Amino acid sequence: PLNLQKNLPAVELLKKEHIFVMDSLRASEQDIRPLRVVVLNLMPLKITTETDLVRLLSNTPLQVELDFMKIKGHTPKNTPIEHMQEFYKDFDEMQDDFYDGMIITGAPVEQMPFEEVNYWEEVTEIFDWARTHVTSTLYICWAAQAGLYHFYGVPKYDLPAKMFGVFRHTLREPYVPIFRGFDDEFYVPHSRHTEIRREDVMKVPDLTLLSESEESGVYMAMARGGREFFITGHSEYSPYTLNDEYMRDVNKGLPIAVPRNYYRNNNPALGPVVRWRGHANLLFTNWLIQRDTVPQGWHCYPLRPVADRGRGDGSSPPAAWVVVARFPHGKVFAYLPPGSLLDTPSCPLFSWERSILPLINRVSWKGKRNRLTEHFSNIFSCSPSPAG
Repeated sequence: PLNLQKNLPAVELLKKEHIFVMDSLRASEQDIRPLRVVVLNLMPLKITTETDLVRLLSNTPLQVELDFMKIKGHTPKNTPIEHMQEFYKDFDEMQDDFYDGMIITGAPVEQMPFEEVNYWEEVTEIFDWARTHVTSTLYICWAAQAGLYHFYGVPKYDLPAKMFGVFRHTLREPYVPIFRGFDDEFYVPHSRHTEIRREDVMKVPDLTLLSESEESGVYMAMARGGREFFITGHSEYSPYTLNDEYMRDVNKGLPIAVPRNYYRNNNPALGPVVRWRGHANLLFTNWLIQRDTVPQGWHCYPLRPVADRGRGDGSSPPAAWVVVARFPHGKVFAYLPPGSLLDTPSCPLFSWERSILPLINRVSWKGKRNRLTEHFSNIFSCSPSPAG
């Protein structure tokens, strides 16, 4: 369940759908350490986006405490100022906090060059902050394009026509935790005028392309072993969001095609066929759960020969390494014997997903000793600590 302010509009809306949302008064009576998630909501209809995200985040037995962040230099036109003042905080008020997860939404600025967006400087500061204060971040739609551009130089391209509808996707990496329970094919809504291209993602060694579509292109890329996911579609959309967007443009007299693969028999009068709800719930549930396998940081300590310690000049290569990986609920220590990993000049951890992640997948948080034979030896975990 979600821990929310009692008077947030999404609470009453979702109760009508029989979705359990816990207000902060009831949550305070439970002796549970909630996951802390922050949402940077850049969408114009903020209450609608809040409701869509709360609907998915509440579909888990985990208790989640949700905060909303806003851009200081931007005043929304479609959301009452009283709502923003009551439920949202400026980044300046939150920059000393730490979170288990963060969601950064799309924004109606995708056809502008990134640097011309009036809050580009502040939003990129938030992107950088998330890398040190958030365990795992979901970048959605425009935020995905912006994050890929900011961190990895991946460009975006204008489309000849709006990518609009519900499209079939396939998995390139079916065994990553965020896809646990997914079918080989699944559907996702898209609503955008620009795209990122597969070849640009594949050029970046630090990016892993996880899923794509023959029609709508790149859907999801991962970086830093699951600390960042870049998602071009809108799995969070409610059944009628595409319909509302379509009717809005029709009523304005704008050129807009009927969203593909959305209406029954492609007839707006017959209403939508929802194909994406099950996988949307899986996506957000898996993301909340998998954040326990993402390290918040680690340190490598070389163990040098005794003779070298006497000189104190560090001239001899390490005889072995000790790695300490810090996670939300504890620390894992590993002794790495010589030759167990590919060394770099300063540390053998050239890639945490190749070394630490296989370790974490086999380590219990209950203080039990573990012994691995594949890459590690003499491995154990300490007792869980809320402070990490």
